[in-house]
Amino acid sequence: MKISYREALRQALHEALILDPRTFLMGEDVGAYGGSYAVSKNFLTEFGPERIRDTPLSELGFVGLGIGAALGGLRPIVEIMTVNFSLLALDQIVNCAAMIRHMSGGQFSIPLVIRTTTGGGRQLAAQHSNSFEGWFAHIPGLKILVPATITDARHMLGEALLDNNPVIIFEHAMLLNQEDECEQKKSDYTPYKALVRRTGTKLSLITYGGMLCKALTAANNLAKAGYEIEVIDLRSLRPLDEATILKSVKKTHRALIVDEGWRSGSISAEISARIMESAFDDLDGPVQRLCRKEVPIPYAKHLELAAIPQVADIEIMVKGILK
Repeated sequence: MKISYREALRQALHEALILDPRTFLMGEDVGAYGGSYAVSKNFLTEFGPERIRDTPLSELGFVGLGIGAALGGLRPIVEIMTVNFSLLALDQIVNCAAMIRHMSGGQFSIPLVIRTTTGGGRQLAAQHSNSFEGWFAHIPGLKILVPATITDARHMLGEALLDNNPVIIFEHAMLLNQEDECEQKKSDYTPYKALVRRTGTKLSLITYGGMLCKALTAANNLAKAGYEIEVIDLRSLRPLDEATILKSVKKTHRALIVDEGWRSGSISAEISARIMESAFDDLDGPVQRLCRKEVPIPYAKHLELAAIPQVADIEIMVKGILK
């Protein structure tokens, strides 16, 4: 049976709260309102205010509370309404959550999961359309997950909660209403390994999150013109599954990285550098990147579409590379 990305997130969260009494959810509007994206709808009635905690509008404060709860032996899930608001909690996330285990010589762990919504496409303008997951992937001590499919939306949270390190899950807003079959969790399931979503021989199309469906659509369109494109879903930005990326590039000899973040200082730059360092002799041409335009996202729909990579943009770049 098909379910939506939103329903997959809801099921994952519901299961987590049932399986482990140490787990609780906290964040803005997660309780009485049912969550900004309805992921925790009716949870307050079912689990009560001890485990579904509405917080004040202070990301710095409630992320800090989540860190303290994790230090105290609980397994908190902290919801930050959108990734833009995570910047208000940078001190807690970077200087505390990511660093405490290292600075304590391994004496303290921070089993904290932060969920947040990322990406543009909803005409919410510059302050609510950003993709900062590449920024957080820069920080040792954090793990960064980017579920792009209904199956990963359903199963990544449970795996993240088993980790004694802080994990941030970036859920793309434009995926919430998408529907697909949800696969059962396999015994060897791991969210930290990239997957080949489509096999091909001419070029490796490397992407994640909200760009995956666009990449797959572009690859399917290109196949009709005789271009067999391999599509890699990164799934995790830290740790980065370099082995899967390099294996694909060594087969296709060309690479295009599609990233919704800005080009300068992006995760796409990191991936490009790693390919150049470890597979340079296998390349038939330079690694190429397609990112959002180097501007704050505009409000106007036609300008927003122009600023974020689209299916047609991917097809044009692939044809240009293979030409």
